[in-house]
Amino acid sequence: MLRKKTGGLARRTARTGLISDISNKSVDRRAFLRGSGLAIGGLAAISATGGTVTQASAAGAVKGAVETVKSVCTHCSVGCTVIAEVSNGVWIGQEPGWDSPFNLGAHCAKGAAVREHAHGERRLKYPMKKEGGEWKRISWEQAIDEVGDKMLASRDAHGPDSVYWLGSAKHNNEQAYLFRKFAAYWGTNNVDHQARICHSTTVAGVANTWGYGAMTNSYNDIHNSRAIFVIGGNPAEAHPVSLLHLLKAKEQNNAPVIVCDPRFTRTAAHADEYVRFRPGTDVALVWGILWHIFENGWEDKEFIRTRVWGMDQIKEEVAKWTPEEVERVTGAPGSQLERVARTMANNRPGTVIWCMGGTQHTNGNNNTRAYCVLQLALGNMGTSGGGTNIFRGHDNVQGATDLGVLSHTLPGYYGLSAGAWAHWARVWGEDLDWLKAQFHSEGSGEDAKNLMNSTGIPVSRWIDGVLEDPENIDQPDNVKVMVLWGHAPNSQTRMTEMKTAMEKLDTLVVVDPFPTVSAVLHDRTDGVYLLPAATQFETRGSVTASNRSLQWRDKIMEPLFEAKTDHEIIGLFANKFGFADRLFRNIEMEDENTPVVESVTREFNRGMWTVGYTGQSPERMKLHMANQHTFDRTTLQAIGGPADGDYYGMPWPCWGTADMKHPGTPNLYDMSKPVSKGGLTFRARFGVERDGDNLLAEGVYSAGSEIQDGYPEFTYQMLKDLGWHTDLTNEERAFIAKAAGVEGFADYTKEVGEAGMSPFPSDFDDQVAKVNWKTDLSGGIQRVAIAHECAPFGNAKARAVVWTFPDPVPLHREPLYTPRYDLVADYPTYEDKKFYRLPTLYKSIQAKDFSGEYPIILTSGRLVEYEGGGDETRSNPWLAELQQDMFVEINPRDANNLGVRDGAQVWVEGPEGGKVKVMAMLTERVAPGVAFMPFHFGGHFQGEDQRSKYPEGADPYVLGESTNTAQTYGYDSVTQMQETKSTLCKIVAA
Repeated sequence: MLRKKTGGLARRTARTGLISDISNKSVDRRAFLRGSGLAIGGLAAISATGGTVTQASAAGAVKGAVETVKSVCTHCSVGCTVIAEVSNGVWIGQEPGWDSPFNLGAHCAKGAAVREHAHGERRLKYPMKKEGGEWKRISWEQAIDEVGDKMLASRDAHGPDSVYWLGSAKHNNEQAYLFRKFAAYWGTNNVDHQARICHSTTVAGVANTWGYGAMTNSYNDIHNSRAIFVIGGNPAEAHPVSLLHLLKAKEQNNAPVIVCDPRFTRTAAHADEYVRFRPGTDVALVWGILWHIFENGWEDKEFIRTRVWGMDQIKEEVAKWTPEEVERVTGAPGSQLERVARTMANNRPGTVIWCMGGTQHTNGNNNTRAYCVLQLALGNMGTSGGGTNIFRGHDNVQGATDLGVLSHTLPGYYGLSAGAWAHWARVWGEDLDWLKAQFHSEGSGEDAKNLMNSTGIPVSRWIDGVLEDPENIDQPDNVKVMVLWGHAPNSQTRMTEMKTAMEKLDTLVVVDPFPTVSAVLHDRTDGVYLLPAATQFETRGSVTASNRSLQWRDKIMEPLFEAKTDHEIIGLFANKFGFADRLFRNIEMEDENTPVVESVTREFNRGMWTVGYTGQSPERMKLHMANQHTFDRTTLQAIGGPADGDYYGMPWPCWGTADMKHPGTPNLYDMSKPVSKGGLTFRARFGVERDGDNLLAEGVYSAGSEIQDGYPEFTYQMLKDLGWHTDLTNEERAFIAKAAGVEGFADYTKEVGEAGMSPFPSDFDDQVAKVNWKTDLSGGIQRVAIAHECAPFGNAKARAVVWTFPDPVPLHREPLYTPRYDLVADYPTYEDKKFYRLPTLYKSIQAKDFSGEYPIILTSGRLVEYEGGGDETRSNPWLAELQQDMFVEINPRDANNLGVRDGAQVWVEGPEGGKVKVMAMLTERVAPGVAFMPFHFGGHFQGEDQRSKYPEGADPYVLGESTNTAQTYGYDSVTQMQETKSTLCKIVAA
């Protein structure tokens, strides 16, 4: 139970020497007071588990000592530490982590209520299936047998791709890794998770600009910012604790805060400059700012010369975006953008922050690259206080993305090429031919095609995987079985079609602590299974915060009811399908179904060389969690103590093996530090030249580098050319031989002897020349490169122009459903195309002008009280009390013209026919012609309350319409990110 603090002050847990001497278990002051009868209110103590009034003695307090267990909040990506108070296995109370450098004793409303997430009475309590229209309790054995038989039958009849494995940003890293590996062993790339619909355009855009698709700095590093530019993000509500770090910079540095958003948010209320602009015009807005920067010569010319490729082409495009044209397209005055540009130029380093307001567009990859180009032009990259601070949404959406729960890649962003599969087969100790045989193949000889190397259907399009004509899908048949494993379907658009898709499936399986909207959206009477998963507080494992730091969660309590951990459920299915012995061959097991979490960590440590998930062993992560107090609150570096010199959580890349003791990389691309101490260059992943131009850095390099210029990524051949290959141990050379497929050296170890090269043939160097830093399982190539203070991935220029994308230079393109049809001729969308196995519509939708009948722009976003699809948080009585109604924000001018009063019920209808009945909130937060709805609600559908369709006792306290019922078609041209921030609607009184 949450307890109020006396006097309004939060208090650190206190200890008494007497109690510590008597008991091995820690007892905090309040536990002692409760036990001794000295609690407020006399001798009565209120039990946290039932409200029973009891009288206790001091001896009772000693006997029932309260243990404290550290975990990490399961909501947004800040990574706040939660201190659980546990008595006899029962979680009775919680405190924020005082020593955590991320939250420093703070919690938002959601974080303060996470105990209820674990102990919540609205959870799924046991496996269930829908039979004859009624929910029926079944055993786990029956559930796995029935579901498994249906999946195997579908595989036999329609191929392995007929089963879609939708994973979760709520899995810890170990579970996410196992989930992706499990899908590979099943034989499909139809596997994905929430990142596809929140930050996939970030990952694609940012990775293709400078190498890695992640937040470059950290929340804490914002303390060093001299300007803060927020676009398409609302940290005050979406990541509340992060706002403490922003306000620290604002206060101590007098850093101006600039917020660009179509809606005046709670974050905008803290801004020195608020820029309102039309949804879907981010590129035009950023180019409008850059126009003033280039016009006045405020760009960092030396930074551009030495570290950026393609800025001249950017300048050509930006020159078109005069203040007049920018105002015509975005609505933002040129004079205001000139002031913004001047502020950014005069206050460096400045940071750029964005979230889903910038990503969830058909133009999303162009938006994220434009934000990056702004920072490159200002020279704000690779410096403390600068960078792109990309706030991720879920607690482990960063980690689940890194671990490859995606339809287009294997763990570590290795992709799906033959070489990528060969790498992971080596890590897994698997027969590559056996893996290939698990996937669908067609043709023979040179025409043979194996779907192992083909991107799967993204989660944003699973609906079309079910409904599309099978002749139009690049797989043998439609999706027949849908597994929603820790995913809220109401977070996706086109819910009217989703209902149809759910009803057309042969089988629908939901694995989750809560039933989610998946249980009620459809009108199915059979073929639906609900499997209760444990929460992350009922297991242990690592989780990656938005800043790339890995933290270790300890288990607070045993799983409640009949819930099982996600990795045990994976084990149950693997045994049912007959490949558990292969899946877990190198992993220690607690029992036949349950892998040891730490052993899973060690397995992905052996393979995740690309992004440096190799140096964070379980022991190092646990050491950091136990010694949080030793880390600096701004630099995140440990000052003395057992982790001295490490950066908190060893933010990736943490190079080499754990034995190398690399400290982690606090700020990506910061050349002021040696690579061995957390410094980095831009990644050389795009080659060494383009059209005769040099793509490598010119005359700049990280501190202490022995190569004092740009250089490509490291291979064995490069080590040899430099004369550094002799630094490799014989054991490392044996691993390199195995990566190259050279026979006879796989079992060579240092025990054979370190002296000389005699065990290796004379042509050894030639045979292994192409082995690179990403595929060398020994880590030797990385180790040697870093010993010479070079980045294993090279030293290149960032590329402002991505020639592999539909728009090499980011362009403004009007949304498919645009209110400004007069601009379509100048800024049209794409031609219809086919990718990710499915046809995707662009021009054929934009060909019609919908703005007459649907004149209001519809956008969506977050509330501070709820998270994601909201099933968990709306089932939490503490949070449900705070926000009980789904609503639409309408500008008073629009409302008055429509005859709508504040608090009245209205219909919001989209141009594809979906409509929702919600409460009207009249507010000037939104401009005339714009409406906003939060996306956390579900349980109502087009005016109908669906509470009766939930299993008894598992319905959330608060239900409401989902904004995505009224949202429309639209997908990013690179990643298939859904469009949720700029469509059209009409509003009428209900």
